[in-house]
Amino acid sequence: MRIIYHPKVKTDDIPRLGHDIALRIKNAIEQRLMVDPLRFGFFLHGSLHGYRKLRVGDWRVVYRIVGGELRIIAIGHRRDNIVYKKALSRI
Repeated sequence: MRIIYHPKVKTDDIPRLGHDIALRIKNAIEQRLMVDPLRFGFFLHGSLHGYRKLRVGDWRVVYRIVGGELRIIAIGHRRDNIVYKKALSRI
């Protein structure tokens, strides 16, 4: 499976994480999503129907599987649903 990051994930989300949490999320993507994205991700609903989330502590990775691609559209803290608001603005 190929990973595609939304441009704002690279320019906005990842730089704001800090080294330790960025590494933790990177490892979770490689060890869980790349292995079995359907098993480790949870379905989202409402306006984000068709997307999934990966939980990494209090952080969330919002993604969608399209063909052989894992498209990551947002990474952020679960606090106040910020990550889901970011995801909605990017779809």
